[in-house]
Amino acid sequence: MLREIIRTCSNAHVAEAAVASIGGEFARRFTAEAARRDLPSGALAARLVSDFAAKAKGEGLRRVVAATEGADQPILSGLHVILSDGLSAAAARGVPDETPPAWAIHACRMRRSA
Repeated sequence: MLREIIRTCSNAHVAEAAVASIGGEFARRFTAEAARRDLPSGALAARLVSDFAAKAKGEGLRRVVAATEGADQPILSGLHVILSDGLSAAAARGVPDETPPAWAIHACRMRRSA
């Protein structure tokens, strides 16, 4: 199940739909945080999933697997843990703006192509 979460939700479009499917207060807070970073919610979610895939070990992996076991919607349950932990970890490091704003990413790409 973990591989499926990473495979599918590393795509920004799929991740955006998944965040909307989680719904509720979580989706509202997550979307607001993404907007504060000047990103679509799917882009932020895909970034957090990719970061998780690259860095997760031990307790983080166990938490996601535990969330998927026996869940009605295991992918959404596991994704919820990944996204919650990803935002919490960034805030704990004192790096709430870890993802650069979209305009900055675009500006860097424009400079490289010139």
